[in-house]
Parts: sequence; structure tokens; C-alpha cells
Amino acid sequence: MNFNNQVAVVTGGAAGIGKSCCLGLAKRGATVIILDKNEDGAKAVAEEIMAAGGVAEGFALDIANVAQIRELVDLIEKKYSKIDILINCAGITQVVKVEDLTEFDWDLMLDIDLKGTFFMSQAVLDVMKKNRFGKIVNIGSVAGEVGGIVVGANYVAAKAGVIGLSKSLAKSAAPYGINVNTVSPGFIDTEMTKTLNQDVNLVPLGRKGTAEEVSDVILFLCSDYARYLTGVNLDVNGGLHMN
Repeated sequence: MNFNNQVAVVTGGAAGIGKSCCLGLAKRGATVIILDKNEDGAKAVAEEIMAAGGVAEGFALDIANVAQIRELVDLIEKKYSKIDILINCAGITQVVKVEDLTEFDWDLMLDIDLKGTFFMSQAVLDVMKKNRFGKIVNIGSVAGEVGGIVVGANYVAAKAGVIGLSKSLAKSAAPYGINVNTVSPGFIDTEMTKTLNQDVNLVPLGRKGTAEEVSDVILFLCSDYARYLTGVNLDVNGGLHMN
């Protein structure tokens, strides 16, 4: 895979799957814009990329703030004239019983995991349409496909929403030569999932996945190899969920 001369934007790029995407894109020639609520983390990833000879910038972004999304996307477009790739990795998870779920929990989860994914995609699509090219990959979850006991119903609803949203965006963007797809991880070993009670005995391959194993699939979807894939949800879960 080669991303030379491409500009890639990754939300939630300071850690986990997002960081792995940033490093993988930079290694393959992309200019990488790292957006994260953790500004220091975003800048640290950018510095790591630049130390290895790549090109990157890190910015703070509250993904639930639509005005801030628009401002940053405008800034990126003015500086680089285009955005070729958007990977929406920003997200949170929560372990909470249905009977204990509050309105605050519900709104916070959907604001970050679903609303943020939509409005970031909407803003970047405006840029991509001008060039009639682009790749967008959103992050779903096996929980959004089968329901969840390990995670809260608010997380399940948000991720199910992301999977459906991606299909809608894919239909809207297709006439402009833009591909929109989803990757749905299962039990993945990241900082965000360390507090979850994930029973690897349920996984046919017998282990948790790594951030790199998910990012490899994401980068495939961003590459020319996946030029005829759009509206697809790829499961990366070691066989945890089989249709």
C-alpha cells in the first residue's frame, strides 16, 4: 500500500487503534493530521512520525463540538488544499447496566461516538467532493451488531448507529468517487478496553486482537486495493461474530 502525496486525517489518533493508523499511514507516505481531545498525545504522535522522517501535525479536537470540527477542517483544507482520507477513531466506551444508565451517560456516548462521527464526515465530505475522491473509514463494534452485555446499551446503540450511518454516507458519497466503509472490532487489546471483562474463550482464534491488526484492515480500506468497496462493514474479531 502506498499513500504518497495523500493527506490523511485521523480522529482519536493519540492512542490505540487511531495511533496505529497514524503510524501506518505515515510509514506509507501520507501526510497525517492527528486530531484528539488529548492535545499533548496528538502532538506526541506527530513528533514520533516526524522523527522517523514523516510529515504530521497534531491538534486538539473535542469531537462533540461541531463548530470546532468545522474550524479545524477549514484550517486543514486551507493549508493542504485537500483531504484524501478520513479515519474516525475518536470514541469512548462505558460499562453500565441498563437500569443504571442515565440521560447524561446516553447523551455523552452518542455525542462522541455517533454525532461526532457524522459531523466530522460531513465536514470532510465537503472537501472530498471538490476533488471527487476520498476514503472514509468509521469504527463500529461487534457490540453494535449483536448487542452487548460487557458494554453499556448506550455504546451498543452508538456503534449500531455508526454502521448504519456509514451505509447512508456511502450512498450519498458514491457519485463523487468517495468510498465510505466501517470496521467493527471485537476484543482488542487497547488502553480503552482494559477495564472491560472480555472473555477470550469466546473468541475462536483464542486471543484478543491488537491495534495493529485492526489498523491494517482500516488502511486496506483506505488504499487503492479497496477501490470497489463501499458501504461495507468488515468484522475484525477473531471469529467472535460469524454471520
